[in-house]
Amino acid sequence: MSVKWLKVAGAALNQTPMDWDGNARRILEAVRLARGAGVGLLCLPELCITGYGCEDAFHSPATVRMAARVLGEIAPETRGLVVAVGLPLNYRNGVFNAMALLVDGAVAGFACKRYLAGEGIHYEPRWFRAWPAGTRGEIEWGGERLPIGDWVFDLGGVRVGFEICEDAWVAERPGAAMARQGVDVILHPSASHFAFGKREVRRRYVLDGSRAFGASFVFANLLGNEAGRAIYDGGVDIASGGQLVAAGPRFSFREAVLTSAVIDLDVTRMGRAKASGFRADAGSEGVARVPFCFGGAGPEMPEASGVAAWEGSARLKEEEFARAVALGLFDYVRKSRSNGFVVSISGGADSAAVSALCALMVELGMAELGPGGFRARLSHVPGLGEADDVRGLVRRLLVCVYQATRNSTRVTRDAAASVARGLGAEFLEFDVDGLVRSYVDMVGGALGRPLDWGKDDLALQNIQARARAPGVWLLANVRGALLLSTSNRSEAAVGYATMDGDTCGGLSPIAGIDKAFLREWLKWMEREGPAGARAFPEIGPVNDQEPTAELRPPEQKQTDEADLMPYLVLDAIERAAIRDKQAPVDAWRLMRRRFPEYPAAELARWVERFFRLWCRNQWKRERYAPCFHLDDENLDPKTWCRFPILSGGFERELAELREAARGEAGP
Repeated sequence: MSVKWLKVAGAALNQTPMDWDGNARRILEAVRLARGAGVGLLCLPELCITGYGCEDAFHSPATVRMAARVLGEIAPETRGLVVAVGLPLNYRNGVFNAMALLVDGAVAGFACKRYLAGEGIHYEPRWFRAWPAGTRGEIEWGGERLPIGDWVFDLGGVRVGFEICEDAWVAERPGAAMARQGVDVILHPSASHFAFGKREVRRRYVLDGSRAFGASFVFANLLGNEAGRAIYDGGVDIASGGQLVAAGPRFSFREAVLTSAVIDLDVTRMGRAKASGFRADAGSEGVARVPFCFGGAGPEMPEASGVAAWEGSARLKEEEFARAVALGLFDYVRKSRSNGFVVSISGGADSAAVSALCALMVELGMAELGPGGFRARLSHVPGLGEADDVRGLVRRLLVCVYQATRNSTRVTRDAAASVARGLGAEFLEFDVDGLVRSYVDMVGGALGRPLDWGKDDLALQNIQARARAPGVWLLANVRGALLLSTSNRSEAAVGYATMDGDTCGGLSPIAGIDKAFLREWLKWMEREGPAGARAFPEIGPVNDQEPTAELRPPEQKQTDEADLMPYLVLDAIERAAIRDKQAPVDAWRLMRRRFPEYPAAELARWVERFFRLWCRNQWKRERYAPCFHLDDENLDPKTWCRFPILSGGFERELAELREAARGEAGP
């Protein structure tokens, strides 16, 4: 008897590269959840056995062998189910990004990724081979010959195919050929990193694929901060015939999140039959038949969508930023087995934002996991069991240190104290002015002249920032905690940060976000905050100030924007120059249209300043601590934006800009 109703599911998993036992445990937890929910067909994320972020460890034969071994350990635990599991697979002297289809406790075959992601943070062509379209073969596995390649699997009359992550992002999607072979369900295992607004893009191809191919579509994604930089938001989607029937939550603090739905196979099959443009392939080529009988499933109301109310917020970017970084910090601290965080808090926007994000990590994690669950996930942290509320846990996990010099003001000291104490963090104060003076006197004595602000401005600024590093590093080491750098992306673009000063730390959580957005986010945090979490009015004193490094004497009234340019302009130039690869003169013309309130000559000076500072400071970006990827225009040279440390500095291009600006100014 043919199957009419089928319960399908996708699971979001929080995996870690080469954590063989942990990854297997979370896979089996998803299997357990699926079995308990009466699921017949379960899709797990791509490369979930190894973790997606193994980097060049994918070149190791030992990694590929261990993945195969773990697959063999997992398979018997899937009896009674059909489960798709991702792993690297060695076939004919090539390593492929593959999905193993486990049917009733045994490996039934493999599908391999056709289109490899090679842009942005992705380097799949470095490690894997792309599977040639239309190619099918057999592989020796456990003493059997199993199908591998572009197969549709016929499981007792239910036809299942794969589009693996990037396969669905291209124009020539494999799903079109599978639709002609009568596919009923397309599984879409993915490792799709979070970026602002990206979920809507993913959802469009899920819905469009299910509509155009007349099939049901199951998207399953990784979850959390898997390998240190990328954050995966989870967010399983299940669609059928162009309609979304179930959607899972994003940014969950759980290790495995199951989302399921019952689909009506007859409806999608008849949808194809009624479509005048559909052309079926009557042959059997490319269909691998595997004996299996799905258990009975009846019609039911779709489960709660799992889409939180905040998903529809008018401030979605602020919500996503808060939740993504909070989850990223949670996974980073537990996977690195650090005992919490240390932040050198200046009373300014950047360190206030980093501190607030640490507190949000506790608040959002506690809201989802509860005190016991939250503490269990961070069980390596000593003394955590003594705290049951959010403030107690924040105090145990976060230390904020204000480090004063003679150029520090009461305003920033009070702002730093207000933020730290308002969040519930431990607040400490160091006076580093004596250290600064000792360095200045030592170098001045060796040179035979006193250092002064007229000749040595930059050096005197930098030594203050650098003198703050050893003490806060020492504190982090004593606590066994993770020191967080507080530099943002706007500063990274132009090198407006002191190397081994405010850049010191093991993780740079906000180096992927621009200063203009960060300032708006802090105002939102002061007034409103994320849904389900409290606002932080204690940030008010920070928001009341103009951003300043506070490294020059107070009478000089130093501000960031006076040193550089307005942050909105800086960020717009960065996007034009770096993201869009515009020449200086073209970036200037764009700025003139974008910011007509500024004189053309001033905009030209700012554009030239940006390009010169960008070229001069590539070496700093090479040395930044790892940062989170939050949008698809990152500056991280290790995983995204390559640029030479030494270059010609755009000299001819900048001369062209000056010529154009002079021509605009007229005689």
